[in-house]
Amino acid sequence: MTGVEKDFENLTVTLTAEFNAPVEDVWSLWADPRRLERWWGPPTYPATVEEHDLTPGGRVTYYMTGPEGERFRGWWGVIAVDPPNSLDFEDGFSDSDGAPAPGMPTTRGRVEISENGEGARMVIRSTFSSKEDMDRLLEMGMVEGMEGAMGQIDALLAG
Repeated sequence: MTGVEKDFENLTVTLTAEFNAPVEDVWSLWADPRRLERWWGPPTYPATVEEHDLTPGGRVTYYMTGPEGERFRGWWGVIAVDPPNSLDFEDGFSDSDGAPAPGMPTTRGRVEISENGEGARMVIRSTFSSKEDMDRLLEMGMVEGMEGAMGQIDALLAG
């Protein structure tokens, strides 16, 4: 991780990371559901991807398993994909049936992967629909969770 920027005026959180790996390898972290499972979610909340369709209009569904065995479900609605450079999706929590959880905020996610010297830069930007939603997700530990998740990527790319 090289940076985290919280922009309350534009309702965004942007995480930037640099990797000593080709753009295509960094893209595979999103495109391959088994690789996505190995880093999406903090280390103590490993992810299991159930559905993975990275095409416009497609869905990704997953759950994270907590230390006590509890499951926290989420979904993405894929908006646009330009492999290996970008991915746009709506991101939210889901209920046990995989439907969007009522009363929970959603965000618009954009991933951009570009060459950076001999490696790749990945920028993940989350845009919130309101200050209240942004505050709520920040209070729930969104940034800390993403920092923990992204901290697992170097080892994954090396192995």
